[in-house]
Amino acid sequence: MPWTHRSFWVAPLIIAAILAILVALVRGTRLRDIYKEQLGESRRERLFLASVGFFVAVAVIRGLTIAIHNDIGPFHNVEMRGRHIHHMVWGILLLLLVGYSWLVQIGTGSEKSWRWAGRLTSMLYGVAAALTLDEFALWLNLSDVYWQREGRESYEAMALFAGVLAMGVFGGPFFKGIGRQLVNRSPRNVVH
Repeated sequence: MPWTHRSFWVAPLIIAAILAILVALVRGTRLRDIYKEQLGESRRERLFLASVGFFVAVAVIRGLTIAIHNDIGPFHNVEMRGRHIHHMVWGILLLLLVGYSWLVQIGTGSEKSWRWAGRLTSMLYGVAAALTLDEFALWLNLSDVYWQREGRESYEAMALFAGVLAMGVFGGPFFKGIGRQLVNRSPRNVVH
């Protein structure tokens, strides 16, 4: 079983530790007030947390794959019955879990008592997206091109998704303002 393999737990533990440290740094400090002020709206907070999960996971996964590829440290590929299990598989499974949770209204922000679930599923969504998009070139080419020239397509997919997340976090008020301006300047609002 893959979860009995020591290397299976390395990435999740590192990612969880980094995310826990970030949460601890914000709790009980002035950063918490800034966080609440800037991200008070639950939708914007969920986008921000997905971004944090995504960027932390990208850094950890890239670091671990480089270490495995260059035989640095005790890390190894996860295999089951002689078959390499790509980290994209764990990303897809995690995306399915988060998607199902959101389908049954867990972590959607619909109730205040479930706000913690929204925060958790948002971070997990970001982590899952990183695990999956880091091997985007694999699913695009249907071949393991991670360390080849075509592997660059994974970087491009991750950059594109990071841009979309950033627009959601930082661009929301800007795009709402543009929308209001367009509505206010439309011909039907012009007084003759």
